[in-house]
Amino acid sequence: MAKKNTEARAVWTVIMLIFMVFLAFPLILLLLKSFQADGGISLANYKEIFAAKGFLKALRNSLAISALGAAIATGLAFIMAYTVNYTNVGNGYKKTLKTLALLPMLLPTITYGFAIIYSFGKQGLFTRLLGRQAFDIYGICGLLIGYVIYTLPISFMLINNTMGYIDKKFMVVSRVMKDSAWGTFRETLLRPLAGTLAVSFIQCFFLCFTDFGIPASVGGRVEVIASVLYAQMLGSVPDFNNGAVVAVIMLLPSIVSISVVAYLERYNVRYSKITQMENKKSRMRDVICAILTALILLGVLAIFAVIFIVPFVKGWPYEMRFTMEHVRNALADPSLTMVYKNSLLTAILTAALGTLMAYGAAIVTARSSMDNRAKNIIEGIASITNTIPGMVLGIAFMLAFTGTGLQNTFALIIICNLVHFFATPYMMMKNSLAKMNLSWEKTARLMGDSWIKTLARVVTPNAASSLLEVFSYYFVNAMVTVSAIIFLAGARTMVITTKIKELQHFAKFNEIFVLSLLILFTNLAGKLLLTLLADRKWRERKGEKRRMRKIKKAAFVGMAFTLLAGSALTGCAGSGNAAGEQVILYTNADDEAVEAMKNALDSNGYEGKYIVQTFGTSELGGKLLAEGADIEADLVTMSSFYLESAQEEHPMFQDLEFETGALDEYPSYYTPITAQEGAIIYNTEMVKENNLPVPASIKDLADPVYKDMISVTDIQSSSTAWLLIQALVCEYGEEEAKDILADIYENAGAHIEDSGSGPIKKVRAGEVAIGFGLRHQAVADKEEGLPIDYADPEEGNFTLTESVAVVNNKDEKNEEAMKMAECIIANGREELLKTYPIPLYEGEKVDDANKSGNPKAFPEKLSVKLLEKHQALSEECK
Repeated sequence: MAKKNTEARAVWTVIMLIFMVFLAFPLILLLLKSFQADGGISLANYKEIFAAKGFLKALRNSLAISALGAAIATGLAFIMAYTVNYTNVGNGYKKTLKTLALLPMLLPTITYGFAIIYSFGKQGLFTRLLGRQAFDIYGICGLLIGYVIYTLPISFMLINNTMGYIDKKFMVVSRVMKDSAWGTFRETLLRPLAGTLAVSFIQCFFLCFTDFGIPASVGGRVEVIASVLYAQMLGSVPDFNNGAVVAVIMLLPSIVSISVVAYLERYNVRYSKITQMENKKSRMRDVICAILTALILLGVLAIFAVIFIVPFVKGWPYEMRFTMEHVRNALADPSLTMVYKNSLLTAILTAALGTLMAYGAAIVTARSSMDNRAKNIIEGIASITNTIPGMVLGIAFMLAFTGTGLQNTFALIIICNLVHFFATPYMMMKNSLAKMNLSWEKTARLMGDSWIKTLARVVTPNAASSLLEVFSYYFVNAMVTVSAIIFLAGARTMVITTKIKELQHFAKFNEIFVLSLLILFTNLAGKLLLTLLADRKWRERKGEKRRMRKIKKAAFVGMAFTLLAGSALTGCAGSGNAAGEQVILYTNADDEAVEAMKNALDSNGYEGKYIVQTFGTSELGGKLLAEGADIEADLVTMSSFYLESAQEEHPMFQDLEFETGALDEYPSYYTPITAQEGAIIYNTEMVKENNLPVPASIKDLADPVYKDMISVTDIQSSSTAWLLIQALVCEYGEEEAKDILADIYENAGAHIEDSGSGPIKKVRAGEVAIGFGLRHQAVADKEEGLPIDYADPEEGNFTLTESVAVVNNKDEKNEEAMKMAECIIANGREELLKTYPIPLYEGEKVDDANKSGNPKAFPEKLSVKLLEKHQALSEECK
């Protein structure tokens, strides 16, 4: 007994150490960060957040929409579970229902929003089939659809599992006692299920409340607390103290939900024996339930249908020819295929280590004689991890481990996944182990076997099915998660879901859907193999062993093919220098600029010696200000004013060691590579279809004729919006600029975008007719033959420069990074000028046909302080 307790205590101690270091410590640090202000501890950050315009409204939006989404998901899940357990529809239909109900779990939530846009947007699949848009997808409708799809599988699993353990003989007793149909339904089904329904609602509410992926796609102007948190931490001017406050506030539902779930445990109905009985025959009930569940499934599947269509169309929605070009291009891109390999590695290691951790914790609580207080600590940890938001955990990890050896590593991502998804696998293993004969260990001890040997020889083989289910759960969730690891992934550790978030900034929806399909097929193959291996009935069924071997072989071949294909496709990603020796380039540049920089480096002997990692402007700005010289990058290209702010806050860049020959004077630690210009962009077909005049000025966009027909960016998260605000302030003065901007925001409605590529994305897709965005993107689209044109505004084409700087990280790669910076300027500018036609260096000439019509510069020097001033002006206009 003493030895057994010693071994169990050793397992318990290891688990406690893991959660102390990787759960308690980061959360305590996050809490302390929320109280830090002006070098001391105070409530100033909390006061500032609650006083901030829009915060309380975002909080109310989150609470209301999440509650409604949770109620709808729970209601739909109840209908589906009732059909499985209380009707006589065919077994084949029931199996199909149970399988398809879980399908959304195999895709990341950020994909849901894009699928909704391409299904029900103004140029969406069903809009085109119906001839009109059924509803506005941006805002409450889009959020509700996304939330319901997201939480429906979780709710169905909870309710279906509990329904399977309700004793149906009480229904017979109720009917014999001549209870009404409603009375029987209420007392024999709803009452035993009340606790589970409440838990389902709470779980779904919490998942909606903390999700980031869906609001990022279809939130529109309906701001929710998850988007507020993202804006605070990785907005155009990050505020980590205020971000910590928002994260702490997001933890409050966790505390409430833990308490409510614990309270509801007392209402669970337990039966000493489950009586197997046939369901009462009712053709009408079966037909109604079959139709309702079919409609639910068709609704879900229909939304995801576009994922299988858009990547195989030449140019949605204008050129509807079948093509494999987009798929081939995505799979041939080393940066995209590398993230697939990274995702597989992360998912497999997460699943293996997570299964071991969940099994160890469950062994302690279910099959050891340790003190109940020690067991209750593990139970408490499971409750906390079950409700802690992924974004909050990711931010806590970022704050805790920036500057350490774990920063930007696979190890940190895997540990984050282990902690984030611990609760459900632990409960699965605990329930499985608790059902086994508790005398096995005692019998084995009498025979002289140790506790460990008994676990290995007796307990583990009998728990094999549950272990495989836990492995499957960890694997799938590690493949689809984004909310936590978006703050932790680096250039070498980028995974599919974080790459999808990055691709959103550049409106690369073909690549997004191809990667989403890769996730789906990988998860399907993995679940098929693991489910078959875990199905003990298959193993025990006589006469079908040969069939079982064939099916398992097919599943194994499918899984192996998927894994090997990913490895083969990503083989080229690791070519060249060893990964640790490559220079890492962080950039917010567009495709054209990235391609020009790569061409300059590759043609001058640097091919394979660098890794390029692209970010949205606000995300890269957030990393610069958060990490300083601890940043993973050796070389950075970024908006100049951000580089100045980062250098001021963390002296992190070294002086350039080469003569640049720039026309203007710049600080010694950076030199410009491009100048971005703003312009009015419009879809020629949409303008004609809606009889809209082509605007000549930004002020024209305030005309009510453009109501719900324009898209602009939000200066809180995109510097592209600054080009518009500079033009208005410079031309009309601040007061009149406010009036014009307020009307523009009113006309834009739900189409105020977080990304600089957002407006042109909406214009391309036909979601709006007109946008204000980056001029060079419109020029490129027009040259490609898309129905896109542009107008240089009468107020002027204002500019933002993007520059290159070398991080002073005291690494031997600094010298190589410095040479690459010089190479980009010396050899890349000729190609860059074709896309960004503004001379920045001596001797540069631009084709007059490519020049903007009205170039202007803001009279005041651009800085973060000026940006904050214009952000405040923008907020007054919303």
